[in-house]
Amino acid sequence: MNTSSLDKLRNQLSIESKNGIDFTIAGMVIWAVIASIWSLKAEPYNKSVFVFIAGGPFLPLAFMLSKILKTNWRIKDNPLQPLGLWLNLAQLFYFPVLLFMLIKSPEYFLMTYAIITGAHFFPYVWFYNTIWYAVFAGLVAVGSLLMTLLLHTEQHFLVGVWTSACLLVLSLLLIADYRKKGKSSE
Repeated sequence: MNTSSLDKLRNQLSIESKNGIDFTIAGMVIWAVIASIWSLKAEPYNKSVFVFIAGGPFLPLAFMLSKILKTNWRIKDNPLQPLGLWLNLAQLFYFPVLLFMLIKSPEYFLMTYAIITGAHFFPYVWFYNTIWYAVFAGLVAVGSLLMTLLLHTEQHFLVGVWTSACLLVLSLLLIADYRKKGKSSE
């Protein structure tokens, strides 16, 4: 397979799945809920447990959004399509780090979860052939670290607000990107 045909397959994924905006929009909603949970007057451990629970509806929400936004999760003719699922499942292998933070340093759980969320975007740069995932992988991860270092503990909910806002902007940029690719492929 040459580079040109590989780029065609990647652009097909980008256009037909709309750069995965159903996932980024679902993430934006979940992270808004997470920010709300983290703003509560409760122990960091308890808030962290509720964050795990809040993440449960992510895939059903993304699936519902895929129906509304008419994104395609399965592109039968494209041999790269299964890679998207594997890239998403890779995030599950970071969960032992979250469990460690929950047990040992729950006050840093939110930052760790945000960094994992941001960092897992990076491979999608190649998958969807768009730079925006790299930009926001860095913004979410580094921004979450800096906010946690600079803010008082009771303000750490802003890490969730930051992550949700980044996902909103990322979603808008991904929409523009897939539309541009759609026009150039016509």
